[in-house]
Amino acid sequence: SKLAALFEHPLYNIPIPEVTEKDKLFIVNPMEKFSLRSSGSDEWVSSSKAETLLPTGKTAYDTYPTWLKFHVGINRYELYPRRDPLLPTLLRDLATQRIISSVQKSGGTQLKLIMTFPNYGQALFKPMKQTRDQETPIDFFYFSDFERHNAEIAAFHLDRILDFRRIPPVSGRLVNITKEIRDITTDKKLAKTFFISPAGNVCFYGECSYYCSTEHALCGKPDQLEGSMAALLPDKTLAKRRSWRSPWRRSYHKSKKAEWELNPNYCAQVRETPPYDRGHRLLDLIDMTILDFLMGNMDRHHYETFEKFGNDTFLLHLDNGRGFGTHSRDEPSILAPLQQCCSIKKSTYLRLQLLATQPYRLSDLLREALAADPLAPVLAEPHLQALDRRLGKVLAAVGRCLA
Repeated sequence: SKLAALFEHPLYNIPIPEVTEKDKLFIVNPMEKFSLRSSGSDEWVSSSKAETLLPTGKTAYDTYPTWLKFHVGINRYELYPRRDPLLPTLLRDLATQRIISSVQKSGGTQLKLIMTFPNYGQALFKPMKQTRDQETPIDFFYFSDFERHNAEIAAFHLDRILDFRRIPPVSGRLVNITKEIRDITTDKKLAKTFFISPAGNVCFYGECSYYCSTEHALCGKPDQLEGSMAALLPDKTLAKRRSWRSPWRRSYHKSKKAEWELNPNYCAQVRETPPYDRGHRLLDLIDMTILDFLMGNMDRHHYETFEKFGNDTFLLHLDNGRGFGTHSRDEPSILAPLQQCCSIKKSTYLRLQLLATQPYRLSDLLREALAADPLAPVLAEPHLQALDRRLGKVLAAVGRCLA
């Protein structure tokens, strides 16, 4: 396994700083037990009510479902650890746990659902909108592109291979529209949008600002639908997140250009603007830029951080559905922050160089990681090959800066 060898490499074993109590997202009461009163129950029982004692040698943490252990493990430096024993279980839960509720997520231009499992875990479901070999048409603006379920899956694995670990875990899943959405939804607006197509397939389109109409309906075969299931982050009432507008945000206008597209010295003013004027925030943004360039994602207008950690923490790489839309062409403008600032973390640069070598070739690693997903093959082969070409362009950009 090339992937196993990669994670054994010294560059993937650089220790993170010591995690103190104030560096953890949650401080957990070690006595608080998580249990379901009975298998069919929907009631969370805390230890103050639970009369049963834990089996000898077990801690309260052992009673937590995997999604809760994932939330408890988040800290200032990483969303999940490199050698996270929970990851395989969490991905399996996303792919197989029984869905007891599905409602539409509000906001956004395209339909997304929030799925709930019997252990109170929740996932964000993005349905399949186009086949793996369809490329984004050349005349499409980036803001009218479809969100792709397979891009969400591939982005999670790519982010992990780059050792960023800033995307919540995502698994592919085949969902039964009838039994796992229509028959169990309590969302009245969503319920009104189901119909049977002329071909006899079950379809629905939901309510949203852009792509929610019978012309853009999501149809099963006859009721089986592919989608991505992303582990949800802790509720914002428990762990506030701050949204930041990217300084290299596009204009989202058909003819206007953003300031960074017109001013080659734009980075100089970003460097003088908080929070980019100190710490590693600008370098973290350049990490995100490299991830976006590798997958061809032009739609990074905002990013988020956990408020508790202030400015000294990692950026969350959320919402990656507009990646992997084209493999036949690259979008050099995505790399503007790297090219204009001529800055990159040394650790990121060394890992990128490693991923360009034969034993650790990026395309091979991602192919191996995606082979275990329930919806494999997740990416068409040309997308994997485009990664190696784009990685070469990132390294060339750094080379020009060094020169």
